[in-house]
Amino acid sequence: MQHRIALIEDDPIIGEALSDRLEFEGFACDRYRDGKLARRGLGQRRYSVVVSDINLPDISGEQLFCDLLADNQALPPFIFITGYGAIDQAVRLLKLGAHDYVTKPFNVGELIAKIRGLCERQQPAANSDAQLGISTAMRHIEGLLPRLAASRSAVLISGESGAGKEQVARALHAAGDAKGKTPFVAVNCGAIPENLIESELFGHDKGAFTGAERERRGVFEQADGGTLFLDEIGEMPPSMQVKLLRAIQDRAVVRVGGATQLKVNIRLVCATHHDLKAMVEQGGFREDLYYRIHVIHLDVPPLRERQEDILWLAARFLDERAARGEARRTLTADAERALTRYPWPGNVRELQHCLERACVLSLSPVLNVESLFAADGPPATAEDGLRQPLSDHLQDCERTYIRRALNECDGRIADTAALLGISRKNLWEKMRKLEMAEG
Repeated sequence: MQHRIALIEDDPIIGEALSDRLEFEGFACDRYRDGKLARRGLGQRRYSVVVSDINLPDISGEQLFCDLLADNQALPPFIFITGYGAIDQAVRLLKLGAHDYVTKPFNVGELIAKIRGLCERQQPAANSDAQLGISTAMRHIEGLLPRLAASRSAVLISGESGAGKEQVARALHAAGDAKGKTPFVAVNCGAIPENLIESELFGHDKGAFTGAERERRGVFEQADGGTLFLDEIGEMPPSMQVKLLRAIQDRAVVRVGGATQLKVNIRLVCATHHDLKAMVEQGGFREDLYYRIHVIHLDVPPLRERQEDILWLAARFLDERAARGEARRTLTADAERALTRYPWPGNVRELQHCLERACVLSLSPVLNVESLFAADGPPATAEDGLRQPLSDHLQDCERTYIRRALNECDGRIADTAALLGISRKNLWEKMRKLEMAEG
């Protein structure tokens, strides 16, 4: 685990020297030169330790700390840097909950030792993998996961395509699998041809049909003891819904071509971007199946409705690429503003693709607006968005995103649907709704 330190220091000499020393010691360091930038950064990233000067150009370090406490957010340990004459203020901060302070001129080696000791006492980074976001909505979902994991009730996750439904399902699985030994099996119901879906779900015996040269376990058997995630459950053909209901009720499956019931012990998590209740009313989805999978409901908001998560996710994606050995990338202030203004019709998946493309194509370690949005020009500003209704603006963005995906896949519908994480039927419906040519 590489611990990340927030350094809040406006003095160019002390700030640069301490940043360099922290990185030399193996820490990742983000430096903020005033309280306003620091407050925004602390809301977007998780830090192991914060080192802050008490005297900042805009507000005092004490005021910053009190403001953060007033927000009722969990704070990492704070170490304050103070002059000799401000020790009383430092002691007051300790009473408020700060961890420690050092006085100028301070011994850098001793400060590093304090930081390292705090980092070593913290939990390993594995727990951070289950973090879903810093927005109120995602923190609420994350807070429910331990209780849901203990209950093993069926869970239905709803939300737009690309909003992060599978990430929620994986986090739920991880919450109930502390040792990481049980399987998590995911299958997109809308991406499997109708004539193969029964075999995919339940498996088949040797000789069950032409080409079945050996027996094969279906996803129910593969997930035995763990979690089965059925994505886009609303795309399940009506003929398969009754068979799926029986398998869920009996907790047993019969392979295609077989006669023996095979018991399975699974946690069932389903996801959809459809309104399943409306589908039930219209006869497109079985009511008994709906109530069987709809014991617990989690709704994942689209990314445009949780803007706090945009830069947090962007930093997370860039950190993951750096951890794989790639050059570390950062974002300019203009790039950060552009990311937060863009409505992200493709949600988290589009944000990830945007950053991936920029990292591959940009030669600079600093990503600007042009490197992020070169294919389609910079996103509309807030003022531009006032020139058309929000629904029209979002449709324009979705149309652009689908067109870009089609271009990347040379117009192949099946490949484009797979890239977007939706079914071919859903892609056709979107193209028809957006009045996009099918050729």
